[in-house]
This record gives sequence, C-alpha cells and structure tokens, in this order.
Amino acid sequence: MSNVTRTAARIAAGDERTTYDRFSITLHWLTAVLVLTQFMLAQVWDSTPRPTRHVLIVAHMSFGILLTVVLIARIVWRLSPGHQKPPDKAGWVERAAETVHFALYVLLVSEAVLGFILRWSGNESMSFFGLQVPPPFSPFGKPARRSLGELHDLTGWTIIVLAACHAAAALFHHFLVRDDVLARMLPGIRRR
Repeated sequence: MSNVTRTAARIAAGDERTTYDRFSITLHWLTAVLVLTQFMLAQVWDSTPRPTRHVLIVAHMSFGILLTVVLIARIVWRLSPGHQKPPDKAGWVERAAETVHFALYVLLVSEAVLGFILRWSGNESMSFFGLQVPPPFSPFGKPARRSLGELHDLTGWTIIVLAACHAAAALFHHFLVRDDVLARMLPGIRRR
C-alpha cells in the first residue's frame, strides 16, 4: 500500500498518532453506545403503539441527558492538562484528523442542545429516568418547532454517517493496513 493511501486512510480514521488512557477509551465507547441507542430509539418509536412509543421517547430523553453528561466529561477531560498528546508531526493529515474529531464533537454537542430546545419548545419537560426538568423558556410556534425537529433529525443522521465512516476507516486500518489505529482505542488490546 502506498504512503499516500496510508495517509489518506489515517485521516478518515481520525488517526492523530496519539495513545489514549482508560478513561478516554471508556468515554469514547460509552459515547458510541449512547449515540447508537439514541439513533435506534428515534428510528423505531414511530412504528410502535402509543404506550410503547411514550416509553421509547422517555428513554431517548433520559439517554440524551446521559449522553450530554458524557460529552461534557469528554470535553473537559480532553482539554485538561496532561490529556492532550501532540501528534508525532503536524502535517495536513494530522490537521485533517483533528478536523474530523472536532466535527464530531460539534455535531454531538449541537444535537444535545437541539434535543433540549426541541423538547422545551413544545412546553414539555425533559425526563431523566422519571425526574422532570421543566422548560426554562416560553413555548415556540409550530413552524419553529417543526424546523427544530428537522434540524435535530438531520444532525442525527449526519452524526451517524460521519461516525460510520470513522468506524469503517478504523476497521480498514485494523484488517487491511494492519496498524494500531483501532487497537489504541480498544480496552485491553496491546499495540502492534
């Protein structure tokens, strides 16, 4: 495989030539599980009967709040001293990898904020496993709520597509390039 192909593949995988501590790895996989759970809940609730739909929506809100907490922890952890590991070199590949990660962070935070605003814009409380969080502002009109819902959906799909590409690139590295891009983010796996 050519050097250029390996470089391009590393960009897609988000390879910054860094190593990750256990807490970072845990937060990464917790984020992945919560994002997939949120996406699946949103995809199935329209095809379920009303009582089940309500349970799925409440679960979506609860896991959304939990995801928000995980995102805040990831951002604080990543920005705290000692958890920023500079890449081996600072070329365009590393800048591109940083851009991919930054885009995922921005999309995830945007999706969380949109979720809160969308729920509260209808004068409805957020629910965190039964604990009600009332809206802090007056309700919006139906057109604004509809636009927020569409933006929330679009952002969710964008996250899924970008994350799927990120995962595919990591698998490409693991099985075809045979480097340690994926192994660095797996708990208990030794680097090659």
